[in-house]
Amino acid sequence: MMDKLAAVELADVFHAHLSPEAQQEQQIAIFDLIEDNVFKPGSFVEKGPYKLKLNEHEGKLVFEISPMDGDDAPYFVLVSLSTFKGPLREYYDICTAYNDAIHTASAARIESIDMARRGVHNDVAELLRDRLAGKVETDLNTARRLITLLFALYLGRKDTL
Repeated sequence: MMDKLAAVELADVFHAHLSPEAQQEQQIAIFDLIEDNVFKPGSFVEKGPYKLKLNEHEGKLVFEISPMDGDDAPYFVLVSLSTFKGPLREYYDICTAYNDAIHTASAARIESIDMARRGVHNDVAELLRDRLAGKVETDLNTARRLITLLFALYLGRKDTL
């Protein structure tokens, strides 16, 4: 399949002050994203597979997209991070509750929290798909993996959520 990501790179801003746990979460998220994705940038971009570099600039998440084998100038897509602050904070809180619950709560309570976590994850993924509409086409699973990566990027920077 040509319409997919084959490489994901993170700008240095995402590596500063990260705990080993957050670094591991980033690596897992990148692996999962590359392993299975649908990623179709605007029609004027050369055919894929693509390399994605994620950066942050003035409160925006910057998607720098270029063909793996091409010499074309990169295609840039900017998405406001403020759109995701509330939902990512909610996701963080639910994940924290889930991690706390697995040690003490009943199976029914853990399942309930996990269902809420998946629901918020899907909602945020759909929000990302909406923000990328007309610029990059993804399926829900790819959007979920991008959100997992976005969450992992900010895991070590909880104050930014």
